[in-house]
Amino acid sequence: MFLITPIYRAIQSLLVFTWDIGLTLYNLLTPSRKIGHVTPAGHPGAEGKWPEYVPPKDGDSRCSCPALNALANHGILPHDGKNIKFNEFGAKIRSTYNFAPSFCFFVPDFAANMLNRSYSKDTFDLADLDLHSESGIEHDASLTREDSALVPNQGKPHLPFVKELLESASGKDKDGNPLLTPKDLSEYSAKRRVDARATNSAFTLSLFHKVFGSSNSSTLLTIFGGRVADLEPFLIEERLPEGWESRIRKRMGLTIGTFNSTVLKLEFGTNKNEKKYKAKAAAQTASAE
Repeated sequence: MFLITPIYRAIQSLLVFTWDIGLTLYNLLTPSRKIGHVTPAGHPGAEGKWPEYVPPKDGDSRCSCPALNALANHGILPHDGKNIKFNEFGAKIRSTYNFAPSFCFFVPDFAANMLNRSYSKDTFDLADLDLHSESGIEHDASLTREDSALVPNQGKPHLPFVKELLESASGKDKDGNPLLTPKDLSEYSAKRRVDARATNSAFTLSLFHKVFGSSNSSTLLTIFGGRVADLEPFLIEERLPEGWESRIRKRMGLTIGTFNSTVLKLEFGTNKNEKKYKAKAAAQTASAE
């Protein structure tokens, strides 16, 4: 078993990424879904009609991911956020946010392995996903949460961070509405990393967690198109706006390969800006002395 498990996972990953490449090519060759028809008929959110939003109550399980919390707040996942089946989880993500099926298998399977559980048999609570370790996915310098060393419960957004992020939007759509741009996100992510390192004595951020953090940021651009009007209720209340649908209109959804192109662009920009913020902070410290 010691040898079989890593070999099996390597083969599985190869098959998933091959599948993902095929879906990416399919998206290139087929027409996109029509506006207003991204969410499949018969699923929650079809025609922009989302199930009633009910905020979490005491005892409900929530995590550091606004997208998953929103699913629970609308009853798409169990409202209490508990006993969610790994092998049913991906379908909810796909129909709501239009991620590709390869993506929607890979993420729950990764989470099951992270928690040493069975993808096909076991369940999880949303809070279980906030494993803060080398192998976990919860990380410091979040755009919407204080670090877990300072606030162990990661289920609620830190509103000052969210508001600062949204106010940093420098883009405009054709109607003049504010948009978050890749530049905005990379600059704010860099600022959060520098600030978190200065205020959290237990701060850690490995390369894996840096990239994962940029993955979280990328959803704001891909799934929400950077639109501040939609992101405000999503990030503050963890609510899907009435009439909203995913901005990903590709026939088979957002693939891992396509998503990673945005992730890498953001991470490169964040790393560059982080060096700038560090230099600025060092200069301010030197002048104060």
